[in-house]
Amino acid sequence: MVSVARIRQSIRRAPILILALAVLAVTAAGAFHAPAFAQEESRGWSLRDLLFPRRSERIEPPVEVQKPRPKPKKKPKPRPRAEPETPIVEKTNDARVVLVVGDFLAGGLAEGLDTAFADNPAVRIVARANGSSGFVRDDVYNWPTQIKSLIETEKPAAVIVMLGSNDRQQMKVGDVREQPRSENWTKEYERRTDAFGKALQDTKVPFLWVGMPAFGVSKMNSDMLAFNDIYHSAAQKHGGEFVDVWDGFVDENGAFVTSGPDINGQPVRLRSDDGINVTKAGKRKLAFYTEKPLAKILGLAAPGSVTTVSAPAGAPVEAPKPAAAPVIVDRTAPMLLGDPALDGGTELLGATQPARADPNLPGEKLILEGKAPTASPGRADDFSWPPKPPATAAVESGPTPSTP
Repeated sequence: MVSVARIRQSIRRAPILILALAVLAVTAAGAFHAPAFAQEESRGWSLRDLLFPRRSERIEPPVEVQKPRPKPKKKPKPRPRAEPETPIVEKTNDARVVLVVGDFLAGGLAEGLDTAFADNPAVRIVARANGSSGFVRDDVYNWPTQIKSLIETEKPAAVIVMLGSNDRQQMKVGDVREQPRSENWTKEYERRTDAFGKALQDTKVPFLWVGMPAFGVSKMNSDMLAFNDIYHSAAQKHGGEFVDVWDGFVDENGAFVTSGPDINGQPVRLRSDDGINVTKAGKRKLAFYTEKPLAKILGLAAPGSVTTVSAPAGAPVEAPKPAAAPVIVDRTAPMLLGDPALDGGTELLGATQPARADPNLPGEKLILEGKAPTASPGRADDFSWPPKPPATAAVESGPTPSTP
């Protein structure tokens, strides 16, 4: 038989066994939560953690992963409109020559003129520009001497000059190198431009002298404005015409612009990034300024037109358009306030007062004296008190009809 002492000892051990079984149960259940427990290895354990697991130890449903949205495709940039190509016609053998001389800007001007007169078989543009030339370095290229030989070779009908963009440098005057725009420098520069103008005049070929445009460097602009004054004087002195292109390459405030309106008024880029060279549209704009005076020299009816006043033999000539009929405008003569005869009358309105009506009439008394006529008894506007009985209409007397 089991002694009482052993029974008591077993009863004392029962709580410990129950607790051990609970620990085993919790440990077995914790095996299913291994991922959650793995996240908590860094902190200590307690009995509370075993009996009451924290929220972080519970298995949460996986969060739905949003798929990345596809990036919207960029719309292709619209391609710039291609400029309409100017039809090029073959020049005639007796086409008149326009000789363009000067520096690198003159070369661009010649390209613009070539485009302007591409469809005219009677005009041919010949460029004889020296890009690095000018009036200062006459030891490199002497224009007063070279222009005579060029004209004798090409036999042009007109000469266009654009020169001076390279002349902002020292100039040797005698044995001294003078600074640009100094007194001696300016005198020598005027002498050389005058010699060039006289050389052109001696050839008896009409010429246009195109001025310098604005540049991106502000110091250059003040010098170019002074140069343009010298060119203007030389051209007028020797029978040429000065063409001012300055306003075509500045804004309304006179400041240099890289982009501006072309010959059709559309905004385009006129100058390159260096602020000196000219783009294709800028070259065409330079030529635009010279078209009108050049057409006058060549006798053209219009710039780029094949119709000429003194066209060479075989050139097509258009018949003159009939004069437009004069427009007849029917105008109404103005009417004066003091002239009544125009409407058939002899006096102005209101000159004579109309005859007044009888002042004793009820309406005239109301207007002149403000007295209203007496209201009939019983009418709505009868305010007499005591009220008067309404007047009864008189009944005509007559035989009473007999009753049957």
